Amino acid sequence: MKFAYRFSNLLGAVYRQGNLNFSQDGNAVISPVGNRVSVFDLKNNTSETLPVSTTKNITCVGLSPDRHLAIVVDEDGAALLVSLITRAVLHHFHFHKPVNSIRFSPDGRKFVVTKENVALMYHAPGKQREFNAFVLDKSYYGPYDETTCIDWTDDSKCFVVGSKDMSTWVFGAERWANLIYYSLGGHKDVIVGCFFEKDSLDLYTVSQDGTLCVWESDTELDGLVLMKSRDKPKPSRPGEEEGDEEERLEGEEGEVIRGKAEAPKGKNTKNVRYKHFFNKEGDFNNLTAAAYHKPTHILVTGFASGIFHLHELPEFNLIHSLSISDQRIASVAINSSGDWIGFGCSGMGQLLVWEWQSESYVFKQQGHFNNMASLAYSPDGQYVVTGGDDGKVKVWNTNSGLCFVTFTEHTSSITNVTFTSSGFVIVSASLDGTVRAFDLHRYRNFRTFTSPRPAQFSSLAVDKSGELVSAGAQDSFEIFLWSMQTGRLLEVLGGHEGPVSCLCFSPVQSILASASWDRTVRLWDMLDSWQVKETLSLTSDGLSVTYRPDGQELAVATLNGEISFWNPHTATQTGSVAGRHDLEMGRKETDKITAKQSAKGKSFTSLCYSADGESILAGGQSKFVCIYNIKEQMLMKKFEISCNLSFDAMEEFLDRRKMTEFGSLALVDEGAGDGEGVNISLPGVKKGDMSSRHFKPEIRVSSLRFSPTGRSWAATTTEGLLVYSLDGSMVFDPYDLDLDVTPASIRKQLRLQEWASAIVLAFRLNEKALKQEVLETVPHEQIPVICGSLPDIYVEKLLGFVAASLEKSGHLQFYMTWAQSLLMLHGQNLKNRSATFTCAPTEPWHPNSNQVHYCKCVCSVYRCDFNMYNIRYAVALSKQRGVKRAAEEDERREEEEEEEKDGDDGDDGLSEEMSEASIGDAEMVL
Repeated sequence: MKFAYRFSNLLGAVYRQGNLNFSQDGNAVISPVGNRVSVFDLKNNTSETLPVSTTKNITCVGLSPDRHLAIVVDEDGAALLVSLITRAVLHHFHFHKPVNSIRFSPDGRKFVVTKENVALMYHAPGKQREFNAFVLDKSYYGPYDETTCIDWTDDSKCFVVGSKDMSTWVFGAERWANLIYYSLGGHKDVIVGCFFEKDSLDLYTVSQDGTLCVWESDTELDGLVLMKSRDKPKPSRPGEEEGDEEERLEGEEGEVIRGKAEAPKGKNTKNVRYKHFFNKEGDFNNLTAAAYHKPTHILVTGFASGIFHLHELPEFNLIHSLSISDQRIASVAINSSGDWIGFGCSGMGQLLVWEWQSESYVFKQQGHFNNMASLAYSPDGQYVVTGGDDGKVKVWNTNSGLCFVTFTEHTSSITNVTFTSSGFVIVSASLDGTVRAFDLHRYRNFRTFTSPRPAQFSSLAVDKSGELVSAGAQDSFEIFLWSMQTGRLLEVLGGHEGPVSCLCFSPVQSILASASWDRTVRLWDMLDSWQVKETLSLTSDGLSVTYRPDGQELAVATLNGEISFWNPHTATQTGSVAGRHDLEMGRKETDKITAKQSAKGKSFTSLCYSADGESILAGGQSKFVCIYNIKEQMLMKKFEISCNLSFDAMEEFLDRRKMTEFGSLALVDEGAGDGEGVNISLPGVKKGDMSSRHFKPEIRVSSLRFSPTGRSWAATTTEGLLVYSLDGSMVFDPYDLDLDVTPASIRKQLRLQEWASAIVLAFRLNEKALKQEVLETVPHEQIPVICGSLPDIYVEKLLGFVAASLEKSGHLQFYMTWAQSLLMLHGQNLKNRSATFTCAPTEPWHPNSNQVHYCKCVCSVYRCDFNMYNIRYAVALSKQRGVKRAAEEDERREEEEEEEKDGDDGDDGLSEEMSEASIGDAEMVL
C-alpha cells in the first residue's frame, strides 16, 4: 500500500475571517479559511484550497493587479508571498506587528501595508530583481490610532488611509510639491472605508456610525507636480524631534514622512460637499464593511445586523437593500465587472455571492457552525456526509468540494452519520433522542426512529442490506434496533454496564459489534434471537470498534491508547499496538502539567481500515493521524493535520516570555475575538468587554474514513473536513475504453515492439504512470516513425502529455525529440485546430519556428503565463548572441582589411597577383 498521501482539499469551511478578493476575470472568489486560502470557481462550481498555510489564522490578503501574486498575512504579522499560478510560496517575511490591511497599487509597482498607526509602502516583488522581495520605500506617520483601510488613485500617484481616530489621511506615493500629506476630519466614529473617485482626487469616506462624507479636491491628478531633488527635505531619524516614535525593521531602509494634524498651508484643499447618513435601527446596526466599484459608482455597505445596501454615488441613491444573515457582515468585495458582490460572515462561517441586477444568489455556502463530529463516504466515493455540533447534516461533493444539500431537522448535536449500501439514504444519530433517515433523491427526512424512553444516541450502525438500523445510548446503556422499511422498533439490547461508545456491523455476516465503557466488546447475532454471541474483555474502556473489509478481523481502540486486534470467530486477540506515544499531544494554555504528562491520558477515538485490510488509520485528541501496519504492528506514517497556532494544544512547551508572576498571559481574556468591540464597555476596561466569552478551540480529530477506492482519506477536525489523497486530480479517466484495454495488454504490445499500438492503448486507459512507462520504453530512433502513424486525436493527447513531462522530467532531450517530431509532422493540423492550440497568425508556420510554436502549445495546454517569460528570455538571449556575433564579425572584417591594406603598401605586384589568383579560384568554384 502507498502512503504518499498529500493534502488535497479543505471542505466544511468556506470563510473564517479576513478580506475577500475576486480573481482578475471576476469568476472566482479567494477566501481565507483559518490559516489556509481557498479559491471558489463560480463558473465551474468547484473549490480548491491552496497547499500553503500560515502559522496562525489569516487576517488579510493582498492581490497584485494581474492576480498572479498574493501576500497573505496572519494574526502575528507573518507574511507569505504566494504565486497563484504555481501555488508555491515564493518568500517569507515578518512585519513584527499585526497588519490591518494591505493593498497593491493599480500599476503593480508598490503596495502599502498598515500596522498600528503607520503606513509602510514597499516595492512590489517581481518588478525588479532584489535579494529581498519586500523592500521598504517610505514610512508614513500621521494617524494617532490604528489604521483600518487603504485605497489608491487610478494612476498610483496617491493613496488614502483611514484610521480609528476618526481621521483620514491622503499621502503622495512620490514627493509631490503640492501634495505631501493631507488630513481629513469630520467623522464621529471609526473609519470603515475610504475610496477615491475614478481618475480623480475626490474622496468618499464611510464610518462605523453610518456616515458617508463626500470630499472634493481643487487639484486634479494631472496637476500634481514632482518636487525637485534639491527641495526634498532630509529624512528624519530617530531622536531628531522630541517625542518621535519610529520603529525600523532589520535590514530595511526607507524615507520617513511625518504628517501633522493640520494640512500644510498653501497646498491643495479638500472640502466636504455632502454628508449622508444611513438609516439606523439601533446600536446593533453598525456599519462593519464597505466596498466601492469605481467604473459603475456603486457603494456596497454591510452592517452588523446582516443587512447590506447598494447606493449610487455621489447622488446617494439607494439601489438595493437586503438582509442576507442575522450575523455581522465582516467583509465585502465586488468583482471587476461590478455584477457580483461577495459577502463574508465570520460569525456563521458564511460565504455569499450576490448578483444584484437579477437579485439572485450566484454562490451560497456555509460550513458547520461548531465542530464536526462524524463523516461517512458514499459507496461510490463521490459524496461525503458530515454531522456537526450545530445539529446540521451536510452532504459534500468530493469532486467540486461544495455542499449541495443541508438537513436541519435535528435539534441537537449530531453524534454519528452513515450511508446505506445503496448510497441514496443517509442515517444520522443525535443527542436530541432521534435517529433520522434522509433520502438523497427527494432531499427529505422520510424516517424518524425514536426510543420508548428518551435517550441520547452516541453511536450508530446500519447493516449491509440497509434493513437494520441500530443506535447505542450513552445514558441508558442500551442498544436499539429498528426496521428501515417499517420504522418500528424491533428490539432493545441490554447487557452493557456503561455508555455504548461505538457500533459496527460485520460486512459478511449479520453480527453487530458494540464497544462500551464497561471494558467489553459484545458480538450480537442478529439471526439468533438477538443474543450475545461472544464477549471480548478489554484492558480499558472501549472507545471505537471496526471490522476489517473481509469481516475476518476486529480492531478496538481503548482508553489506555492501545489498538487491539481480535479474531471474531474464535474471540482471541491476535495483536495490539501501543499508540499513546505516537499521539504527541501539545500542552494547553490552561494545563498545570506538562505535555508529556498530559499525553498519558490521551487515546485514539476513531479507527478505519484501509481498502486492502493491511493497514489501519487512527486519530484522536491530537494534531496527528497515524497509519499502522497490522501485520508488523508498527507505525508506517504520521500526518500532521494542522500547524495553526491559533488553536489550543499545538505547542509542546509554553512560551516563557508570556509567563508572569500571576500566570500565563494567554489566560487573560480580552473579550470577543471578532474585533467588533462593544458599544458600552465596563469602566476601566481598556479593550472589549470582560464579560464576553472567548475561547481557543483545541485541535483534535473526531472521525476518520478511507474512501472506497483507497486513493484518499478524510478526517473531521477542528479546522474542518480535511481530504488527503494520493493524486491531485482524477485518477481513472479513461477514453474509448473496452475490455481489451488493460495494463497487461499494453505491456504485451511493448514486448512485441508494437510501439504505436501500445501508445494508443495507454492513452485510452489514461493512467499517468502507464503512459510514462510506454513512452520511455520507445527507442529514440523510432520516434519520427511512430509520430507519423498516430491518429490526430492521440497526437493532441500525446503533445499535452509531453508538455507536462517537460516541466518535471529529467529526460529533456528525449521529450524534446517527441515534441519536435510531433510539430514537424502534424504542425499544420495543430495550427488549424486553433480551439486547442493557439498560434500567432502573424507568423508563418515553417520548420524553423517549431520551437516557438511548441512553447505556445505548452502555454495553451497549461494556460500558464510563466512560459511566455521563458520565450521572451530565449528571444532576448538569441538577439544578444546575434549582436555579439555581428560585432565579432565586424571586428574580424576590420582586421582583415587592415592586413590587406598593409600588404598593399608593402608589395603591390604580389597583391595584384594574389587577387587575380583568388578571382580565378572563385570563378572555378562558381
